Order: sequence, then structure tokens, then C-alpha cells
Amino acid sequence: MSAACEVNAKAAEGAQLGFFERYLTLWVALCIVTGIVLGHFLPGLFQAIGGLEIAQVNLPVAVLIWLMIIPMLVKIDFAALRGVGQYWRGIGVTLFINWGVKPFSMALLGWLFIGGLFAPLLPADQIESYIAGLILLAAAPCTAMVFVWSNLTQGEPHFTLSQVALNDVIMVFAFGPIVGLLLGLTSIVVPWATLFLSVVLYIVIPLIIAQVVRSAVLKSQGAAGLARLLDILGPTSLVTLLTTLVLLFGFQGEQIVAQPLVILLLAIPILFQVFFNSGLAYWLNRKVGSPHCVAGPSALIGASNFFELAVAAAIALFGFNSGAALATVVGVLIEVPVMLLVARIVNRSRDWYEQGLKVPATATH
Repeated sequence: MSAACEVNAKAAEGAQLGFFERYLTLWVALCIVTGIVLGHFLPGLFQAIGGLEIAQVNLPVAVLIWLMIIPMLVKIDFAALRGVGQYWRGIGVTLFINWGVKPFSMALLGWLFIGGLFAPLLPADQIESYIAGLILLAAAPCTAMVFVWSNLTQGEPHFTLSQVALNDVIMVFAFGPIVGLLLGLTSIVVPWATLFLSVVLYIVIPLIIAQVVRSAVLKSQGAAGLARLLDILGPTSLVTLLTTLVLLFGFQGEQIVAQPLVILLLAIPILFQVFFNSGLAYWLNRKVGSPHCVAGPSALIGASNFFELAVAAAIALFGFNSGAALATVVGVLIEVPVMLLVARIVNRSRDWYEQGLKVPATATH
């Protein structure tokens, strides 16, 4: 093990998911049940909420999504981009997976499974929408949860921070075009005006607000003040995500109850996607000689998704009742347990990884 990785291994001892993160799958399941029950007994309430729109943007949902995304973006330090060159091998592999492989492999898996193998078992009028949701899920790499995965794999924190910051910059410019391209390839009509509005509303504006808040707090209260703010904001993203899910399932819960098989079938291409991309990133890092403390978070970043943005974009583009929105929620449902499994595989394969490095394990870039 390299010296850098030894330091990170000690620093990561005892690293664990917080209470909300550890049981996210349980909370999501409870929100599904709650949303379905409320939607059944209070349909008028959900119709009223759905009608609060301006320019096809649902205002209550927009507020919830900002509360979801902004706390996570406050964590991002774009000054970390100065250190990108130090870990150029791992950065290059992760960028290739995130932007050159993952969105396109998910489109292929969606077409293969949802549009092909499983099509006879799914409602025909929702198949294209399901595929669109899967594409949205894969088109934006994860941000906040990546720091948790990095800790669990004893990852190099400076690599993780610089990689997330770089991905966020790229996402501002690449998310819309990639989604538009892939939706077009799958013969789905792309509402370009809504897609552009979604990028501005759910990426650009929250990113600006988050960085203004971060800068102001650092200037007035220093790093300690920022840490206190992040502790306060920590649960906000997940709580608002869960609230959004209650609304989502309140709108389409009856349909889900009638067809529970849909959830299982949508989960299958997502699982294939996670294991394929994490395995490819891990293997490529080994080939190019990245130390294990870089390869670990690289594999997790390559596999995980910015599901908050995916849910927001699916709702904005296709609506609460769409198959696209449901597909993104399935991604939320399985994200934590699957990523925990990938982290465990990465940790247990450390010896195999380091024995096969093309360059000495002492290399840190």
C-alpha cells in the first residue's frame, strides 16, 4: 500500500454512513407506502399541488429540489480544481466513465432490457418514458454521496474533491446536450425548452447560490463556520428528497400498486449499469497505475448517480405521473445497498489490485 493510501486508511477508520444515509432504502420504501396511501385517500390535494405551475415548472417541487441540491453543492470547493493534475490518471479514467461510457451504456441497457426483453411485461405507452428516466439517471454523476463512498473505500480525499468539482463544472455544460442526444437516439421527443430550463433551474442557479453561500460563510466565519453550516444542512437534502418521493408516489401510486413487477424490471438494467461501470473504472485504474486510494473512489464515482437531479429533471420533462419519474425513483431505491456492496468489493480486493499495478504502488498520480 502506498504511503498516501496508508494515511487515508487511518483517516477513514470508523467512517460510516449517517443515520439517514444508512437506512435510505428503508426511508424510500416508507415514502412509497405513505405516498400511495395519501394519494388514494386525498387525490384532490395532490391534484391541487400538481396544478401549481409556472411555465410547466411545478413550484412546490422546484422549492423541494433546490432544498435537495443546494446543501450538497455548498460542500464543493472549486479551488480543488487546482490539484486536478496530481491525480491525472484517476481523473482521466473517471471522466471517461462518467461522460464517455455511463450515459451511453445505460441507453443501450434501457433499449435492450426495457425496450426489448421486458417490453411484453410493461405498459406499452410507458416504455419510452422508462428508458428516458434511466438515461436521466445515468447522465449526471453523483456529488455529495461520493464523499461517503470515498471514506468507506479509504479514498484519497483530495482526489475525490477535485473529481467532484470537475464533474460539477462539466455537468453545467454537458448534461443537457447528452440527455437531448440520447433521448433523440431512442426516438423520444425532446422538449428542448423544458430541458434547457431544467439545466438552468436545477444546476446553474443552485450552483451559483451554493457557492455564494459558501464564500460568504468562509469569509465571515471561516472553516469552522462552514463545518457548522454543513452539519445543519446535512439532513436537508435527504429529507426533501423523501418529501418529493411522497408527492411523486401520491400522484402515481395507484399505477404502481397495480403493476409491482415494473419496479423489479426497472431495477435490473440499473444493477447491470452499476456493476459494469464500477468494474470498468476499477480495472482501468489498475491498468494505468492509479493507487488503490484513487481507484476506489473512482470506481464509486463512475457507478453512482446524482439521483436528486435525475428525479428533478424527470419530473420537469415528463411530469409526476411519467414512467421516467418512476425509473429515477427506482434508482434512488437501490442506490445505497448496491453502492455499499461495491465499496465492500473494492475494499476486499485491495491486495489483488495492488499486486497487478503496472507502476509501483507508491505512485500517487
